[in-house]
Amino acid sequence: MTPAPEPPADHRIPVLLVDDHQLVLEGVRVLLLPEPDLRVVATCTSGAEALRCLAQHPEVQVAVVDLNMPQMSGVQLTQAIRETHPQVRVIALSMFHDHASIQEVLAAGGSGYLLKNTTGTELATAVRRAAAGRTYFNAEVGATLLDHLDVPANRDGAERPVTLTAREREILQLIAGEYSNADIAQKLFISERTVETHRKNIFTKTKAKSIVGLIQYALRHKLILL
Repeated sequence: MTPAPEPPADHRIPVLLVDDHQLVLEGVRVLLLPEPDLRVVATCTSGAEALRCLAQHPEVQVAVVDLNMPQMSGVQLTQAIRETHPQVRVIALSMFHDHASIQEVLAAGGSGYLLKNTTGTELATAVRRAAAGRTYFNAEVGATLLDHLDVPANRDGAERPVTLTAREREILQLIAGEYSNADIAQKLFISERTVETHRKNIFTKTKAKSIVGLIQYALRHKLILL
């Protein structure tokens, strides 16, 4: 007896949607429906339910999370996902783009921040970038980040960017994409010790005190692509 052929592998990016409003969930799902390389594997109406869904769907690569939810906020859920399912990238969805909220999402490990008036095309782009280990902010969010940067002035009234080597810029891009030292080493075919050395040099040169500060510096001087 000839065995039945195995079904073709599904190479679409698995996505989880989280929002406490069912109507919004359905709207976001419909936005992503036409995208041939994306598939929504589950929708959840609370943070607790989202964590249960991730346990049941370990294939999920990207979670699109509403920031303003009761009981467990989007920021709290983002942090919980990054701690318990570090392979999952999180994109925040919000009605607001105040600086404090954006910084909280970045500090919690979020890979993107979009407003709820986003288009399906932009949302799909953000999901693809997050799945690829990159970050994504729409125009309004990016503008808010830039408007709140602390820019130390020199005698000419402008901050001069530091000089990074080509390898440091390459590693900076991967750091912004939340790659670990081990991941970077594997991707660039170098040792983890070499990665750590470059990482220390980058932080020393930019005088950044945290990943958030480093990303802001890199954005200000256009050292990374989002």
